[in-house]
Amino acid sequence: MNRKYTKFLPYFFLIIAGLFFYHSTGSLSREKTELRPVTPSSGKFDKEEQATIDVFKMTSPSVVYITNKQVRRDLFSLDIFKIPQGTGSGFIWDEKGHIVTNFHVIYNASEIEVTLNDGSVWDARLVGVDPDHDIAALKIDAPKSKLKPVLIGTSSDLQVGQKVLALGNPFGLDLSLTTGIISALGRTIEAMTGRTIFDVIQTDAAINPGNSGGPLLDSFGRVIGMNTSIMSPSGASTGIGFAVPIDTINRNVSQLIATGKVERPGLGITLVPNNITKRLEIQGACILDVIPSGAADKAGLNGTKRNRMGSIILGDVIIEAEGHRISNSDDFIRELSRYEVGDTISLKILRDTNIIEKRIKLEPINN
Repeated sequence: MNRKYTKFLPYFFLIIAGLFFYHSTGSLSREKTELRPVTPSSGKFDKEEQATIDVFKMTSPSVVYITNKQVRRDLFSLDIFKIPQGTGSGFIWDEKGHIVTNFHVIYNASEIEVTLNDGSVWDARLVGVDPDHDIAALKIDAPKSKLKPVLIGTSSDLQVGQKVLALGNPFGLDLSLTTGIISALGRTIEAMTGRTIFDVIQTDAAINPGNSGGPLLDSFGRVIGMNTSIMSPSGASTGIGFAVPIDTINRNVSQLIATGKVERPGLGITLVPNNITKRLEIQGACILDVIPSGAADKAGLNGTKRNRMGSIILGDVIIEAEGHRISNSDDFIRELSRYEVGDTISLKILRDTNIIEKRIKLEPINN
């Protein structure tokens, strides 16, 4: 060994001895620890917990994850590539591969991918859309063995305070479950088209971005609505979520699958705006125009006109439809939304000071 390093040997051995002493004394001062024993469960889940678990297990294979992709062109290379534009949820409608989701989830999509609960990914084609109710129907060519349709309930007999469960893929995470109650019924929200969606379900079950299009379930695991939007300045759940009612979805999806579109029922009339009827203190839906040869025209209903002196003569005012009181135009539109083209409805009409009754067959309208 080089002599110039030998003078450091005592210090080297001193350091080694110190480290050995530190570790040996340190280990002696520590207590020996073991894993904490598992406390035995006091029993099974209570009935409510078990019911929630069962509903999740039963329904989760029916809920899907939807990716909305748009085609882009690189500004420099001019190559075309696809980027995710947004994500959402949906649910399997039938064994033919139809998927139901929100219209806004797939809006402006160049391609749509559906990921099933087992992780398999399928290209989806658009079957039809109903933007006025924020509904879209897709189809994937997956085998029946991978398709478990949801159970369909009804929204006609829901009660405030009733327990509900919301399923979806919030923020792009895996399938999640939140629970709550029905906070209110008969709410209205605005669709992307500007039209009003009636009879919307309000719930305090947490609904976040990505939950859109997922099912809202009752305690039996039946779909009673489709999670659609939240009321929140921040965009995160604040306990006020909204769902399109299943009765509307059931009726309109059937049409989308059959024809690719939804025919809205009407009378062939336009109505005086609510702000004007309110100012004139009119109780009911006042007819502005009657379309020639339409259902209302054939039934002899009158629109608003001017006489020879230039004075306005108000048209007929619809004050009752199928026994339901009509206070304004929104009430009448809401009532029409419960029917299909070809149905016949009974109306009570106020004409001047006289009340007349009409039965009119609803016809398809284009706007």
